[in-house]
Amino acid sequence: MKNFRQARWDEPVVYEVSRDRKEGTLVDSEFREYSAKFFGKLPEGVARKEPPPIPSLSEVEVVRHFMRLSQMSYGVDFGPVPLGSCTMKYNPKICEELSGSREIAEAHPYLDEDEVQGLLEVLYTLQKWLSELVGMDVCSIQTPAGSAGELAGALMIKKYHVDRGETQRDEMVVPDSAHGSNPASAAMAGFKVVRIPTDSRGNTDLEALRAALSRRTAGIMLTNPNTLGLFEEYIIDIAREVHGAGGLLYYDGANLNGIVGYARPGDMGFDVAHLNLHKTFAAPHGGGGPGAGAICARGALVDYMPVPVIDYDGRKYFLKYNVPRTIGRISWFYGNVVPAVKSFLYIAALGTQIREVAEVSTLNTNYLLKKLTSLPGVDLVYGHGRWRKHEFVVSFEKLYKETGVGAEDVAKALLDRGLHAPTILFPLIVPEAHMIEVTESETRENLDRLAEAYREIVALAYSDPAEVRKSPQNTSVGRLDTVYGNLPRNVVLTYKSLAEKKSRV
Repeated sequence: MKNFRQARWDEPVVYEVSRDRKEGTLVDSEFREYSAKFFGKLPEGVARKEPPPIPSLSEVEVVRHFMRLSQMSYGVDFGPVPLGSCTMKYNPKICEELSGSREIAEAHPYLDEDEVQGLLEVLYTLQKWLSELVGMDVCSIQTPAGSAGELAGALMIKKYHVDRGETQRDEMVVPDSAHGSNPASAAMAGFKVVRIPTDSRGNTDLEALRAALSRRTAGIMLTNPNTLGLFEEYIIDIAREVHGAGGLLYYDGANLNGIVGYARPGDMGFDVAHLNLHKTFAAPHGGGGPGAGAICARGALVDYMPVPVIDYDGRKYFLKYNVPRTIGRISWFYGNVVPAVKSFLYIAALGTQIREVAEVSTLNTNYLLKKLTSLPGVDLVYGHGRWRKHEFVVSFEKLYKETGVGAEDVAKALLDRGLHAPTILFPLIVPEAHMIEVTESETRENLDRLAEAYREIVALAYSDPAEVRKSPQNTSVGRLDTVYGNLPRNVVLTYKSLAEKKSRV
């Protein structure tokens, strides 16, 4: 690990490579004549006065440019990416290859249904598989990302209550260990967010929940296992209490990896769920994306699904728009189809062995947790003695108090050892947090390597803390000034501040 050195090219952007080079574009006379006729019809104020500044590069320059950039980057094909709750697992290359076929990757969304029956069959089958895995009646991939799935679920709950004449239900309950997007999605749907604390065992505090429920409660948004990696011990009680108050349960599918094939949100009492196909079901996200979401519902909420839903009438597959109480479209067209196909291939390849995803990811989690919590300065804040599922959260607060080395310093030191840092400083209820999820992709050897890196960094923090705080030194980019980076680039004076300034003058 000490031999790691990331490439550090002084690489300009492509525009700078060709800055002093004349543009060289070959266009045949027929195209020139056609384009002149077409563009001559544009209004004078719309047409460009000069050609766009497209860089002029040879093929070899383009290839070398992007190769050098790739050497300064890091991805799941290079090593573990243990970002908690992001579930950055390895993406099987067979799924990449097959989903890249012309019939899938180049299928235009305006093609007639009769021309894409095979593709619709794949997506319809995926919907059925997802419904079975989460215990819901119907699923749709129309929501193009997990964030869109969250918003769809919140809007479905809202419309359900409005249709019943219960317009006073304007509160959404959200545990304080929830993903940051949950309260944001609830607020976007027009709800007031009611925060519920976590008890000492890492569960949603049941008594606090009971106290918060009222005739204004629309529902609760939570994930299980929760963000601490712990399975909610009172999930059946939570469902009973929320339903008893007239509310509904929304399931955040970001943490499904720890229970897939073993437990189903629908059986726990959830009414609507979103799934991140780019997490549990191995479609790439981030730079390898786009990601993909799916929205699933059961019972009365089936009638509120966003459209279209892919359906089958026994003769052909079709896009169903006549959902009785639909919230409408969440995005245009039919969701991110190519990543959805990758997830279909991933599930098809695993079959009933998909249960091993939960088994191995849980085993990996607890193996690494045991190693890290044995280190000085590292502690668990919630749920001591409990098994974790897909991820765990450790606190470096003690290390920080004793050495001045905090969670961010440890994360930067991991980069110097050729390892991607986990999610840090989240959830906010754990001070100096590292939220770690290694998934089922990693071998025991990789886990040992990660654990050894942590052991080495902690030991160095106690012997030479200043050295740790210099990290990273071996990466293509050194430590950034995060305070400066978070400052707004533009400061605009408000009308009130301008008025106050004039009054002082």
